[in-house]
Order: sequence, then C-alpha cells, then structure tokens
Amino acid sequence: MSKTLMDIAEDLRNAPKKVQLIYAFNGSGKTRLSRELKQLITKDNCEGDEAAPSREKFLYYNAFTEDLFYWDNDLEGDAEPKLKIQPNSYTNWLLTLLKDLGQDANIAAYFQHFTNDKLTPHFSEDFSEVTFSLERGNNDREINLKISKGEESNFIWSIFYTLLDQVITIRNVAEIEERETDQFDQLEYVFIDDPVSSLDENHLIELAVNLATLIKSSPSNLKFIITTHSPLFYNVLYNELNSKACYLLERFEDGTFLLAEKNGDSNKSFSYHLYLKQILEKAISENKIQKYHFTLLRNLYEKTASFLGYRYWSELLPDDKQTYFNRIIQFTSHSTLSNEVIAEPSGPEKNTVALLLKHLVNNYGFWQQEEEAHG
Repeated sequence: MSKTLMDIAEDLRNAPKKVQLIYAFNGSGKTRLSRELKQLITKDNCEGDEAAPSREKFLYYNAFTEDLFYWDNDLEGDAEPKLKIQPNSYTNWLLTLLKDLGQDANIAAYFQHFTNDKLTPHFSEDFSEVTFSLERGNNDREINLKISKGEESNFIWSIFYTLLDQVITIRNVAEIEERETDQFDQLEYVFIDDPVSSLDENHLIELAVNLATLIKSSPSNLKFIITTHSPLFYNVLYNELNSKACYLLERFEDGTFLLAEKNGDSNKSFSYHLYLKQILEKAISENKIQKYHFTLLRNLYEKTASFLGYRYWSELLPDDKQTYFNRIIQFTSHSTLSNEVIAEPSGPEKNTVALLLKHLVNNYGFWQQEEEAHG
C-alpha cells in the first residue's frame, strides 16, 4: 500500500530497530525523506510555541549537507580558492563544536586516508573556510589548491564522520556529568543518505565497514536510518550490521511511495540486478513501459556482461540485430534533446524492452542459476 513520505517518516521514527537500511534509486525521494523526518522530529521537539533545534534529537547527512560548502573563486580579484562553509544555525553549531573538541587533525587524517596522504586541509581560525595544500616533502609544497568534486565530497563526509565518531564516543561515557560536552545527550536519530558515491569499490567497502563498526559501538538508544542507491554499500552494511530492518523505497507516478520490507539473507532478499529484472517484468506485464526502462535494461545488460566477463554489454544482444538494438538502447537511454524526451514510448519500442529482457534471461546460464537460487 502506497503512502506519503511523511507517513513513511512516521513509520521509520516509530520502528523499534536500531538500524533501518533503505535501498532506492536516485530520484526516488531519499533526500526528501530525510527532510520529512527532520521536520517530524522538530515538531516532536517543540516546547510551547517554540521548536527546539532539530539537531538536539536528529543528526543528518544528505545532499543538502554538501550544498552548505561552496568555493570562493574570486579569480578576478586574484584571490586564492577557498572552500567556504555557508553560515547557519547548523553549520555554526557543528563547526564550533568540532573546533572546541579539537577535531581538525582527525578530519584531515580521515580525509587523507580516502584521497591522498599528501593532500592536506587547513581550517581557518574560526572554521568558516578551508584551504588545501599538497605536501610533497623536502619543502616541495603546492598551496591553495582547488580539489576535485569527488575529493570535496570526501572532505565533507570526513567532517560528518568525525562528528559522528565524537557523538558515539562521548555518548558511551555512562556518567553524563563526566562527558566532554552535553550537546549530544538528547540525540535519538542519525540519518545518512549516500555518503560518498565517488569512491572506488575498495574504499567504498572500507567506508561501509567503518560506519558499521561505529554504529555497532553506539549506545542502544541511538537509532540509525541509512539510505543508498549503491548496491555494494547496501550489501556490505547488510552483512556487517545486526538488529536491522531492510527496505526498498519506490516512488509512484501519482507522487506516493512504498517502503517494502525485505527479510532473510541479503543475497536472497535483495539483489540489485534481480530488482531491476522485477521492475522491467512488471512494466512489461502492465504495459507501462516508460523511457527510463531503457536505462534500466541497459544497466541490467551491463551488469550481466561484467559478471560474465564480456568486454562490452552490447555483445550480449541478439547476433542478427546487435547493431540495431544497440543503437535503440543507446539513443533511448541517453536522449538529451527536448523533443526526444517523450514519456510514452512507441509500440515497437515497448516490444524491444520485452524482447531483449527475454533474450537476456533465456540465453545466459547466469540468469537460470539466479532464478533457481532465488526461486
């Protein structure tokens, strides 16, 4: 039964599990869900006519967190590039807290571990901006570098992860009066949406293991809600964490959502390629194929080709019309012109999706094995 995001936020808030792990495609509402939950917690935290800061009970990392960081590129004024931090009640609290706790070195160390041990962030005295240098040794040093977008995402996550590490370390001190700060005493929920998608697989696995280890060491009354579009990140967390509930979040055309619970072994309850197959089969059976289903079909071919060791996913297409079908999928899944983006594909295009899905399943033993294993 579909629900509004606020309904789903209420379900997540009321669930007894320590960890709720949610898989969803990008654009399915993960970031909006974090905002709905934040508003819900803020409403719960009202005192009289005034709402207490949501951070007292709810700590979050999502796309909006990254939006709070921006580059000062006053090249005309010959200024050096600086990563600035948008001042508001949340960032002022966060940065003042990290500064008071002396966490700049820990942020730098965690960031360097996932990027480059020579790439060094330097916080300003008030923690309102950051510059970067490349420390090569032997007095060979590049200063005031503008780092890449992926490195920037890593840096922002490093700030949040360091904060979370402090939250759990301080909360694990049993005697409240002995804690280094009282800022986390009322915290109940931590919401994390897709930490760092720019990492390679090895680093992404390590990040997931680190996060799981931190969560497992946290107090039992602190709840975590983690959303992701990465099947690898999802499955690592699934295998590392206990006392969890697992879901798939789906968004429907009418603006409602479904949070479907998944149980059992991770390989049986959730597999990205099986999920894609189910979505395509449902669209075919209900004659509701849209343009985006071509992207999902291509993704399915890519993952199967990668697993079977093919160099190109197009090698899996029917031999007699390989070039033809390749062009159809390429054109339909990568259309950029406005007159190409048509919600309703033609009849022949719909038939192509059904034909190519059937071809993939019927002609590659990998899929027969999958169906037997998950039958």
